[in-house]
Amino acid sequence: MRSFDLIILGGGLAGASLAAALRESRLSIALVESQPPTRPAGWDSRIYAISPANARFLQGIGVWEHLNSERITPITAMHVFGDLGAPLDFSAQAAGVKELAWVMESSLMADELWEGIKRQPNLTRFCPAQPAALEMRPEAAILTLAEGTQLSARLLVGADGRDSWARQQAGLKAVTTPYGEKGVVANFETERPHQGIAWQWFRDDGVLAYLPLPGQRISIVWSTPDAHADELCALSPADLAAQVAQAGQQVLGTLTPITPAAAFALRLITVPQIIAHRLALVGDAGHGIHPLSGHGINLGFQDARTLAEQLAAAPPWQDIGAENFLRRYQRARKEETWLMQHTTDTLRRLFRANPALPLLPLFRNLGLSLANQAKPLKTLLARYALGAF
Repeated sequence: MRSFDLIILGGGLAGASLAAALRESRLSIALVESQPPTRPAGWDSRIYAISPANARFLQGIGVWEHLNSERITPITAMHVFGDLGAPLDFSAQAAGVKELAWVMESSLMADELWEGIKRQPNLTRFCPAQPAALEMRPEAAILTLAEGTQLSARLLVGADGRDSWARQQAGLKAVTTPYGEKGVVANFETERPHQGIAWQWFRDDGVLAYLPLPGQRISIVWSTPDAHADELCALSPADLAAQVAQAGQQVLGTLTPITPAAAFALRLITVPQIIAHRLALVGDAGHGIHPLSGHGINLGFQDARTLAEQLAAAPPWQDIGAENFLRRYQRARKEETWLMQHTTDTLRRLFRANPALPLLPLFRNLGLSLANQAKPLKTLLARYALGAF
């Protein structure tokens, strides 16, 4: 049996960033991952809007400065429209920040995080590797890998995604609410420059977002009912581009596809307890939210930052797997996670078509217009919308 202070199960963005954040700690770390990240030949259609707070986190763990700046775009403004056309406009300048967020490919971050932890002296990677059994003993968590190796640690962190094996093995309850929707993602070249502006439309058929990419390119996320998502993915690339351009009111002119469309099911995942004896959850293992806010990975990075700070500050005598020690991490993450889950869920419900409430579109669009005219409220919304504090 190989002994460590910490086992991180899952080497995605949340798990790898936690490992990187502990690179100067005295903790010995095992990272277990089924496969290393890979980069597509062209552009990755899995795109994230990284908040300034998380850009600072990535900078602090030695990742940001190594990212290819030619693959990153700042969001300087955002235009939001209700289903009756009511506008709500944000700008970084009005919010008192340099940018609302940075847009980049998931695989760009994953690759750089992985390269960094390869050189980390206090970390041992087990990859490719699959978990087979987990035993929580009073003094240690014992993880058995599929090929027979046993690892022990005072704490195991589940960073293994929304269908977390670690969460299930520990018996932590997850309340999953399917939205009956999928997020359709694809990248396009644009006829007109985007000027660093993100766009979002609340429509009868879901929520469509344009995120700026380097050059005259955008990435889109169209959160829409399952049947419509399947229809969109079945279209030819040219027909899909035409539909996306039309749904986006031709704000960037003709669109030309540069990646095929892909879709992923949308679920609200609420995990009342993200800790247990010798276990803590980070990233999607501990929460799942609607993508309309772009906050998914931002929450995951903040999970990693918060837990890393607590672990690094723990004195040598502290049992880092004790539940009473881990409660501070749970308390620290509860408010932001709850707020973002319920805000995005409420917005999604508010703009969902409801024949029983025919006046609802009028009132919700009126609300957007009023918010657009209230400068203090708009500034607050702008700064929080993409985690810009």
